[in-house]
Amino acid sequence: MAGSSVHTDGVTVVGAGSWGTTIAALAAGKGPTTLWVRSPELAEELVATRENRRYLPGIVLPPTLRATSSLRDAVANAAVVLVAVPSHGFRAVLEAMEPVLPARAAVVSLAKGIEAGTNRRMSEIVAEVLPGRPVGVLTGPNLSHEVAVGHPAATVVACDDEEVARRVQEALHCSTFRVYTATDVVGCEIAAASKNVIAIAAGVCDGLAFGGNTRAVLITRGLAEQVRLGLALGGHAFTFGGLAGVGDLVATCTSPRSRNRWVGVELGRGRRLHDVVSEMHMVAEGVRTAGPVVALAEAHGVEMPIAAQVDALLAGRTSPAEALEALMERPPRPEWDDAVVRELGS
Repeated sequence: MAGSSVHTDGVTVVGAGSWGTTIAALAAGKGPTTLWVRSPELAEELVATRENRRYLPGIVLPPTLRATSSLRDAVANAAVVLVAVPSHGFRAVLEAMEPVLPARAAVVSLAKGIEAGTNRRMSEIVAEVLPGRPVGVLTGPNLSHEVAVGHPAATVVACDDEEVARRVQEALHCSTFRVYTATDVVGCEIAAASKNVIAIAAGVCDGLAFGGNTRAVLITRGLAEQVRLGLALGGHAFTFGGLAGVGDLVATCTSPRSRNRWVGVELGRGRRLHDVVSEMHMVAEGVRTAGPVVALAEAHGVEMPIAAQVDALLAGRTSPAEALEALMERPPRPEWDDAVVRELGS
């Protein structure tokens, strides 16, 4: 363990991947912040070098950022806990936090996925494992390296409790990172999770050497799928026109730094999923989330043909060329569903 002193009523970030480290560094620029690091060796390295060489190389971490591998130490006195672990490890980390987390500590998810097996959103898992705590989600077009080096960026923090959203806003908002608040937790989570699936499809199109028209169509029709699912689950259409929706979708579908897009590019070039994923030391959430997103859509009677083809491709049930053919041969239809039009006009 590194850093044994404890501060009270501060911000804790749980998870020291590239995004968790970036957010912790931003928070530490405003005040004392704790970063929980799973590996004791990495925690010691962060303290000694002020750098996360594995996940965020070249970024000097503020002296106000404290790293520890003790989850108890990290969260026992936290007022706000930002959970930046992948969706497949999210529940286990919350269960480990439960005995020591203060009763009114706010829990904000930074994970952009859906839990496999249960098809739960991250906020639903928080409510299940840590009942009674304020719950929120932070999401947007946030490629970690760009934010870490200070490129102008923005995000949205959504929470039913607007005071909690404002507290997170105050903890992270700075001259290079604008933080907006919202209340549509469901819409933000569905946008965050589903855009990773759409980004794999966008990457496949790039891997197949298609051009700008194809990418634009894929992004636009992917957005339509996101909106349909979001509305069916209780989200709001306007969320998908903002940072959590179209903003994050465009960034993830087009940036060379997008892990999900890169997976799609390599699949489009004919590589096997196992070989692509084995080369990565960070998670591409869309790989695990495609199945749960499609399952949610089917359970609510929502058509998501792009997501369905991505799921089939990842599962080995189709090829990139066959997936494209299946999408292009779908019957013609109106561009927008009546439910979406009604929501946008209300």
